[in-house]
Amino acid sequence: MHDPIILAGDSTNPISVSAVLAAELEEHLESIGGLSKAWSNAQGFKARFGDTLIIPSAEGEVAAVLFGFGNGEYEALETGAALNKNLPAGTYELSDGFDDVAGVALGFALAAYRFDAYKKVSPSKAQLVISDKAIIDELMPILDGTRLAKDLINTPANDMGPEELATVATTLFDDHGGSSNIVIGDELEKEFPLVHAVGNGSDRAPRLVDAIWGKDTDPKITLVGKGVIFDSGGLDVKPAAGMILMKKDMGGAANVLGLAAMIMKAKLPVRLRVIIPAVENAISGRSFRPSDIFISRKGLSVEIGNTDAEGRLVLADALAFADEETPELIIDMATLTGAARVALGPDLPPYYTDDEDLAETIAVHSEAVNDPLWRMPLWKPYNKYITSKTADLANINTSGAGFAGSITAALFLQKFVERSGSWVHLDIYGWTPIEKDFRTHGGEAQAIRALFDMLKTRFG
Repeated sequence: MHDPIILAGDSTNPISVSAVLAAELEEHLESIGGLSKAWSNAQGFKARFGDTLIIPSAEGEVAAVLFGFGNGEYEALETGAALNKNLPAGTYELSDGFDDVAGVALGFALAAYRFDAYKKVSPSKAQLVISDKAIIDELMPILDGTRLAKDLINTPANDMGPEELATVATTLFDDHGGSSNIVIGDELEKEFPLVHAVGNGSDRAPRLVDAIWGKDTDPKITLVGKGVIFDSGGLDVKPAAGMILMKKDMGGAANVLGLAAMIMKAKLPVRLRVIIPAVENAISGRSFRPSDIFISRKGLSVEIGNTDAEGRLVLADALAFADEETPELIIDMATLTGAARVALGPDLPPYYTDDEDLAETIAVHSEAVNDPLWRMPLWKPYNKYITSKTADLANINTSGAGFAGSITAALFLQKFVERSGSWVHLDIYGWTPIEKDFRTHGGEAQAIRALFDMLKTRFG
């Protein structure tokens, strides 16, 4: 697929696109003159949001395009997506009426995403020409990271096992001059017993990726991503309907790697660390069982109440490992609970932190870049729901009521973070079930544009 946005000079004679408000259409057409008004009326152009009017020249060629901006109450990303979907093949440049060129270009490019690794699909045919190289440079890290996250989630589990996921991570860091280490086998069982327990049921060996980039003297930022490449539920097996999208259960790892790609490509002055427990929750004679008890890396004993609550187990060991270094900030991302989807739906991931300043900062950047997030509480009274009579913790809600599933999962994870300056947990869906504006159907990069914007502002 060709690049949806290109730098001026890489294309000749782009077609000018002007945005016009519905209330100002008549005035705009009068200013253009000629037969434009008659042509607009003949085409029934009302300048509703997303409407496009191709204005021909006297020779019958495309002279310009008018883009309907409705009442003007639309985000730049939505505007860019509408342009991408409604413009015919050709190269275009933004003219009057577009205030946020970078935002429009980003929405245009995000809407152009296609996953074509297994099937030939129609590419986005329109290209947007940008004259300011600084805008291109600003957008490339975001687009590269977003594309990486989406591609990883969309890749089926037969081609994206623990080894393949680990290889993507190590290659990404190698390409940017970083280093990485993979823990596997007997060492994994000794150092990360919960990761080993979850992944041991699969013929594809579990592993933990530990990758580092940047200078040790820079602020230490650690990203932890749930890398369950497929979740059958284990011995507490999921029904068929619950398994159909489980290739996306490594969406936390995919988004962490997408965010890492943004950080490294933008060369943010941080010491970046990425930790990914990469496992398959499969069924065999080696699978872990309900009522099993394991001693985690942190030393806390965990009773298994349900083998389908495996994500918090692998994250627990990974978070304890991350916390040992006392980084300034730990961010973990996971497709963790159905309860989060019941509460907030697929498009609005919750996040949890006990750092009030961090919570507010994330909210501000989430709104600024149109990457929706919603803070949920680490409600301490619900700690009673994850108690066990035979271990320090249970990996499920033991109250019998089944309430507050996303909150209790976050409280479980919080037990494994003590030293870090700040910690935030994001319970993402990682999938767009119905295509809308700049969000294409399938694997989704959720929260990482907001987090990148926050990190860029804080450390850039």
